[in-house]
Amino acid sequence: MKTYLASGSPRRRELLTQIGIEYEVLVSEADEDCDITDPAGLVEELSKRKALAVAEKLKASGEKDFIVIGADTVVALKGKILGKPADKDDAVKMLKALSGNTHDVYTGVSVIREDDINTFHEQTEVEFFEMSDKEIEEYVATGDPLDKAGAYGIQGFCARYIRGIRGDYNNVVGLPIGRLYQELKKLIAR
Repeated sequence: MKTYLASGSPRRRELLTQIGIEYEVLVSEADEDCDITDPAGLVEELSKRKALAVAEKLKASGEKDFIVIGADTVVALKGKILGKPADKDDAVKMLKALSGNTHDVYTGVSVIREDDINTFHEQTEVEFFEMSDKEIEEYVATGDPLDKAGAYGIQGFCARYIRGIRGDYNNVVGLPIGRLYQELKKLIAR
C-alpha cells in the first residue's frame, strides 16, 4: 500500500522519514480560503481538504489501496490565528506579539485510506522569552520566518528564543508524528 503526503513542507517530509514511513509527495491544490475562526476547527478542515484533494486525484487516475496524509498548522495567540506573514513587516509584527508571551500551535491531520477518513488535531503551548527589536529584526533578516505560521520555526534559529513548550514538540515543527503513527496503525489494521 502506497502512502502519499499531501504537502510540500520539507519539515513534514523530514518527520515522516525520521519515523521510517515510506511515502511520496503529492502536493495538494486544495482551496485554503476558509472563514473558520476556531484554530482547531480550521486546521482540521484544511487538513481534510488537502487530503481529500489528493485522494480524489489518485482515484481519478485509477490508483487503489493507498493512504493520504494531509496536514495544516497555525499559531494562535489569545485565540487569534496567526498564519504565514505576508511580508517582513508582518513577520516583525507577529514576533513582537509573541515575544514574552505564551501561544498555542495547532496542527490538524487527516488520514485517508480509500473512503475511510480520520481527522484530528494536536495543540501545543509555546512560551517565548522577551525578544528585543534588534533580535526580531536579526531573525526576520534570515528569511526563515517568511514561510512559517506565526513567523517562526522552532527547529532553527528561533530556538534561542523558546523558553519552553507543553505538549508535542513535533507538532510545533508541523506534524505530530507520534499521534499520526498511532492513527496509521489503527487505520491499517481495519
